[in-house]
Amino acid sequence: MGVTMDGTKQQRRGNTRQRIQDVALELFAEQGYEKTSLREIAERLDVTKAALYYHFKTKEEILVSIFEDLSEPIVELIEWGKAQPQTLETKQEIIRRYSETLAGATPLFRFMQENQAAVKELRIGEMFRNRMMGMRDILIDPDADLIDQVRCVSAMFTLHAGMFALNDLEGDPETKRKAVLEVATDLVTQAHRGADSP
Repeated sequence: MGVTMDGTKQQRRGNTRQRIQDVALELFAEQGYEKTSLREIAERLDVTKAALYYHFKTKEEILVSIFEDLSEPIVELIEWGKAQPQTLETKQEIIRRYSETLAGATPLFRFMQENQAAVKELRIGEMFRNRMMGMRDILIDPDADLIDQVRCVSAMFTLHAGMFALNDLEGDPETKRKAVLEVATDLVTQAHRGADSP
């Protein structure tokens, strides 16, 4: 019986943490990171500031927790990619999985896009750069010429840009995501062929 109660208590704590993250991200998106206070987050949640402090001491802690949760699949993808042979199929699979991961993290990436100045100053800016360098390193062949290196990096940024630049275009979000994925895959495929050329 004690285990069940502990499990329920832990689950409730996890749900509260998730609610804080969701509400904070909403407020950050609505009014910007700098203009959002912990007090406003607590008010929107209808909890005391002390209750919020139990989970997070600062806005940055909330943001880092969101980033870590949503970027965990990217870390796993990088580790998987490092363990694979550097074949075209591996690179295409990395791009495909990365596209799916980004689709699940749209609110965070929208926040990062709209709050670039704040992100640059926060810990998540460095964390994000490190993740991108990890992705870059598994996509680029060590002997690739500069054009093919640019193609690989451009494939990643094509996926990022597709999350925002295509929002205003008509059409089903999944159809647009697949179109962006096709372009990113083409870039990686061209870069790989270039690396295979004598």
